[in-house]
Order: sequence, then structure tokens, then C-alpha cells
Amino acid sequence: MSQAEKIEIQGIKINHMVVGEGQPIVMLHGWGANIDLLQPLANKLVPLEYKVYMLDMPGFGESDDPPTAFTVFDYANFCIKYFDYLQLDDLLLFGHSFGGRLGLILASDYSDRIKKMVLSDSAGIKTDAPFTSRIRLQSYKFVRDSLSTLGAKSLSDTLRQAYNQRYGSTDFQQVSGVMRETFVNVVNQDLLEYASRVAVPTILIWGDKDEDTPLWQGKKLEETIPDSALIIHKGAGHYAYLEFPSETARIMDALFRHE
Repeated sequence: MSQAEKIEIQGIKINHMVVGEGQPIVMLHGWGANIDLLQPLANKLVPLEYKVYMLDMPGFGESDDPPTAFTVFDYANFCIKYFDYLQLDDLLLFGHSFGGRLGLILASDYSDRIKKMVLSDSAGIKTDAPFTSRIRLQSYKFVRDSLSTLGAKSLSDTLRQAYNQRYGSTDFQQVSGVMRETFVNVVNQDLLEYASRVAVPTILIWGDKDEDTPLWQGKKLEETIPDSALIIHKGAGHYAYLEFPSETARIMDALFRHE
């Protein structure tokens, strides 16, 4: 199969694609992304004799939204159901950013399903907001909750919308409904404990100009994941694997073929 198609898992219709023949690799995209941003790397892996599986996660691309707000653990469990659906075991895993969060969970709690893993500019380390931002958030919540208690729900809702528009991140503002709550669930989950329990050989690929998940986070993950190495693409940003797809494919191939 080389064209995307719809399948149903856990009652959710998702869009997925399989290309190539050979060792199975599952590729997990970042937040706000989809299959399209994985294909350039997949195209470099296919000639190296890999069978690449890509899916739009629930709430992204051409897939349906989850029925209720997901946590990062719900997404990891969904990945396991995807593996089961396709009867995938002993697979290779690639994850970018949000997909890296899932990789940290999968390679720790479900390491029997995964042989080796490559993460690019992975999320998963929760960072503290600046002091002034924390104070602003606390003040906002106090006023918002006070208005609700006093019965001024419409005013409370107006305040919430204004605050989110002024101070919410770009990713937060671009989603609504169940995916906005999902976003909050995901970004507030610290996964360093899971990183410390990753039980498969792992390579971390990072752009030294990444502003979304800065290089220090890659270094922290290298320190935390037991069997890992960090490779830096000079001049690359948050999509280091896309800026250097041929180099990334060669790095992956070297890890995956090494016994």
C-alpha cells in the first residue's frame, strides 16, 4: 500500500499509510503535524529496505478527534492498539517532538514490542514557567473562579477567552474543544521518569537552533535514557530530521542494522 487509507481503532477512524518493504518502522509525528511531515524521511528509508508505517494520530491530519480529551498515556495506549491491529511486534520506532513523548512511554512500558528507537527534537521534559508568568496565572485563576462563584459565568468565560488569546501558546490557540483540553493534558506531563526506564537502544537527533525543545533538553534526555546517544544537526531547528532527511535516515539505518 502506498496511498493513505482509513482504518478504525478503538472506535476512532484514523488515516494511515504504509510504504516500502523490509524491517517495520512506525513513525510518530509531532503536535499539530501529520503524515505529510513524515513522508520525506520515509522516502529516504524505503530504499534502505524498511517498511514504514505512518498514522495521523487522533485529532490530527485526516483522523477523527478522540471522543474525550486524551492524555499522553491514552495516545501511547492507542499506539499499542495500532500495533495490535497491524500485528506489529519487534518493531523499530521513530518519534518527533510529541511523537517523542509517546516513544518515551512506549520504550519504557512496552519495550518488549520495540527493538530500537530514534527520537528527533523530542518533547517530554516539563519546564517551569517564569515567576512572573506563574503569578499572573494564579491571579487570573483567582479572579476567574471568584466570578464563577458569584454567578457571573459569562464574565468568567469572557475573561478566560481574553487570557487564552493574550497568553496562550500558538499550539494552544490553534486547537479548540476536546483537543485544547488534550493539549493541556499532554504538555503538563513530565516524562523524565519514563525516560530513565527506556529499555531499548536510543539515538536522539537534535537541531542546535531548536527553540521549541531546546538543545539542553536533548542533553538531559541523553543523560537520563540508559542506552542513548545524542547527535546534533548544526543549524537545524525543531524539525531537524526534515532539514537533514538523508543524514537522519543514514543515522537510523546505522543504529537499526547494528547488532
